[in-house]
Amino acid sequence: MIGAVGRFDVVIVDMHRRNGEAATEPGTAAIRALRRAQPGLGIVAHGIVPERHAAAAALAAGATAFVAKSSPPSDLQRAVDSAADAETFVDPAAANGAGSGSLTRRQRQILQLYADGQPTARIAHQLGLSTETIRTHTKGLLARLAARDRAHAVAIGLRSGVIE
Repeated sequence: MIGAVGRFDVVIVDMHRRNGEAATEPGTAAIRALRRAQPGLGIVAHGIVPERHAAAAALAAGATAFVAKSSPPSDLQRAVDSAADAETFVDPAAANGAGSGSLTRRQRQILQLYADGQPTARIAHQLGLSTETIRTHTKGLLARLAARDRAHAVAIGLRSGVIE
């Protein structure tokens, strides 16, 4: 458990910290603990590769920015600067997979309606589809965003700019 972080504006969390062969604490757990300990802290998640799912998980856990270790140092600098300014930054290589292109137009539309507070039945009626079709699209968007549930998907969508 993290009690006090110190007088830092930004921390960088290694998403795959290892002790020998076993991970000592998953990066997302560390991010959550840091966010609880110091809510205004800028947190940069530093992942091994620029994966959409890793970026989405880090942002959902409370990271301010995500950058891959394989990215140029200038991207790490942009991530740190963004986190210091309390602005979200996603590694451009990961954003290409995490942006609006990872969801279909219909999935983005449904996710936006969930973000607007619409229930499944109302979305189905509004789009002229069955509730089962909406549920099928929802399952697909949850999988593509690696989200636990609709609320988590909305959070990922908002943080990554897929929806407003």
